[in-house]
Amino acid sequence: MSRGVRAVVDLTALRHNLGVARAAAPASRLMAVVKADGYGHGLRQVASALLSADAFAVSCLEEALALREAGLLHPIVLLEGFFDGAELRAIASHRLDIVLHADWQLQIFERARLPRPLRVWLKVDTGMHRLGFAPGRVQTLFERLRANRAVSEIRLMTHLACADDRDSTYTERQLATFQAACEGLPAERSIANSAGLLAWPAVHADWVRPGIMLYGVSPFTDGWSERPPLRPVMTLTSRLIAIQHYRRGDPVGYAGGFVCPEDMPVGVVAIGYGDGYPRHAPNGTPVLVAGQRTSIVGRVSMDMLCVDLRGLDQVRVHDPVTLWGEGLPVEEVASACGTIPYELLCKLTRRVPFDYRDGEA
Repeated sequence: MSRGVRAVVDLTALRHNLGVARAAAPASRLMAVVKADGYGHGLRQVASALLSADAFAVSCLEEALALREAGLLHPIVLLEGFFDGAELRAIASHRLDIVLHADWQLQIFERARLPRPLRVWLKVDTGMHRLGFAPGRVQTLFERLRANRAVSEIRLMTHLACADDRDSTYTERQLATFQAACEGLPAERSIANSAGLLAWPAVHADWVRPGIMLYGVSPFTDGWSERPPLRPVMTLTSRLIAIQHYRRGDPVGYAGGFVCPEDMPVGVVAIGYGDGYPRHAPNGTPVLVAGQRTSIVGRVSMDMLCVDLRGLDQVRVHDPVTLWGEGLPVEEVASACGTIPYELLCKLTRRVPFDYRDGEA
């Protein structure tokens, strides 16, 4: 059992969340976003559990090649395109789709001699102001690509900046900009991320691109309590390795970051920032001890953190501790830590063992 730290990944929950995405956008095809090592859940394991997706999206060639090496034959879209012209031959050989978002990419692509033509996604900057071509250039760029024999098909895409805020009108403005830029062009379109898929039916288009929702996390900013019908995929657990009894006024942890307000029991949990748990988690960050809710006290250490055991009279050393996941949404933990669930899920370190569980035979 070693230290007891474990990330349990529920592949059945992953497929359930894919079903939620399908049900929310039944007329669209679905591109499962598995970049950043499957949002920290394991790239190959996640993709292999999502074989019913119509395509996969990754950030770079290395991620795409890992999927091809695992035997996946799905279309795979490189969301940031290529980073160097030397990648193009491998991209063509492995039948990958590229996103074109910058003039330097377009210039390299037009000079390249490829073994087969590529499917190209032309990215339009409709207001995210990160990657993409200005809307006024789309018609000209489309015709330029259509004249290029290295292009097998052109598709159009954009990225939503504020879809996670259901009260914002910015998504509607981006949609109008995209529609005007692409008017009359004979090409499939992709707009919706997880939040767009769930909250903005008008942006579903031909392809939706769910990411964070697949992992059981609400994409919205208006509170983790109003969750879509998603199931958590990762549950991060450890166990109590000590129970101490301190007096009122005793400091706990480095720099005395917590001072006992009364005589109280404090539990020590075998997990810390060396495992990827956030060092900046403040006093009051929620945890579950033997299924009962309590919170962190004191500063998170490299290998340990402390928890308040007041009112938990029946807990014992070796009892399980849930840091997030089943029974404790990662959104709530992220909110307490002043960050986002994406960061917590992606920052677990290599010393955390992953336990993949699949309820389907």
